[in-house]
Amino acid sequence: MGEASPPQGAFLNGREVIKKCTGLQAKPDEKRGGSMKFRGRVWKFGKDIDTDRIIPARYLNTSDPAELAKHCMEDEDAGFSSKVKPGDIIVADKNFGCGSSREHAPIAIKASGVSCVIAKSFARIFYRNSFNMGLPILESDEVVDSSEEGDILEVNMDSGDIVNVTKGLSFKARPVPPFMQELIRAGGLMESIKKKGVI
Repeated sequence: MGEASPPQGAFLNGREVIKKCTGLQAKPDEKRGGSMKFRGRVWKFGKDIDTDRIIPARYLNTSDPAELAKHCMEDEDAGFSSKVKPGDIIVADKNFGCGSSREHAPIAIKASGVSCVIAKSFARIFYRNSFNMGLPILESDEVVDSSEEGDILEVNMDSGDIVNVTKGLSFKARPVPPFMQELIRAGGLMESIKKKGVI
């Protein structure tokens, strides 16, 4: 028998969400040697975007990444999910992902096709959840201040190099520790554990 759907209005715990997200992986650009490099259009958001703005609580009765993606950022931009293209990049001001600690937020972003998120800073729990879910994130004040919606960015997650192709500007994001980069490369914490043969 298939897995029963949760009752309407039920909230799913993190373990159920993580189980549903097995296989959602960051997709390296194979044309660039298989390293974690991304190229996409900028979607610009402001400061203090909380997890309720990323994925409204009224949609937390599902753990299906595709369903969550349909409502990603809709309270900030009602047409976001229909306009965002695979590889696009969210650029936001400080304290992105504040509020509740739900794993649904990075999952919704990742499942929408967004390749990475660049912000001046991230809320602490969202930062950790993003790596656990395999969502690439980077911090850079300069990229946020210099980028406008619609700009094209090229991002090298391995080195932290970011190029605004539209404006011809180059930046260096704050470095991500190698072991956290490996979580992204593996597709998240659970996938990383599986690949190491722990489970």
